Amino acid sequence: MVHDPSEHPLVEICGLAVQFGRQSVLRDIDLAIPRGQTLVVIGESGCGKTVLLKSIIGLVRPTAGESRFDGQDLGKLTDKERSHQRTRFGFVFQQAALFDSLTVAQNIAFPLKEHTKKSAAEVREIVLGLIAEVGLPESVVAKRPAELSGGMRKRVGLARALALNPELMLYDEPTTGLDPIMSDVINELMLRTRQAHAVTSVIVTHDMVTARKVADRVVMLAPVSRLAPGEPQILFDGPPSDLERSRDRRVTQFVRGEAGERLMELQALRG
Repeated sequence: MVHDPSEHPLVEICGLAVQFGRQSVLRDIDLAIPRGQTLVVIGESGCGKTVLLKSIIGLVRPTAGESRFDGQDLGKLTDKERSHQRTRFGFVFQQAALFDSLTVAQNIAFPLKEHTKKSAAEVREIVLGLIAEVGLPESVVAKRPAELSGGMRKRVGLARALALNPELMLYDEPTTGLDPIMSDVINELMLRTRQAHAVTSVIVTHDMVTARKVADRVVMLAPVSRLAPGEPQILFDGPPSDLERSRDRRVTQFVRGEAGERLMELQALRG
């Protein structure tokens, strides 16, 4: 019997827990992400969003539970197998994480040179195509990251993440530090990336404009330290259109940017 990969989600997280020392960051997370879906993960600082993102691709080892990619438990793979699987991921880091000593072209070409045997001409053609795809002029190829604006660095980071034509794209706070117009440019690029490459995407963000614009589905996490024993860490899981209708006040307060009980807590601490 031939196995049909479409039978299982591309990403499946089962009973995932992550603890650093005595600090519990993720607790009993269950999450399945179907192929082609764009999932946005929201929640206040310290709730474990980025740790969840890194757990999905095996950069953080779980304390308990497992993370499966395309049906395989990443924790049970050898280093070589895990390294191969990671060529199927594209990761856009919060601060772009470009190599300062390399040019834009060299940064984008890096994964191609590391993981493929393409000729220099083929690499250059792919690099120029990706630069055009993310809306940058060809004149940036010889520049170094320090010569670029924050928005341009984010776009170079996106181009590099797309170099190996990944099946799964992960974005860590892709619009942080950008003005509203450049944030919308990044949002549009994420939408176009999905249309052009048919990828599955996971986006961690505080930006509700991003969440509403690009998400098929939104998951909201709460910090474990603020939960009652046994209370689920996932406060919301559904389409962005349902966020405002959530019966959990923590969700609606976050979405509307209302300090709510948090202000009272701060006043109580001062008192």
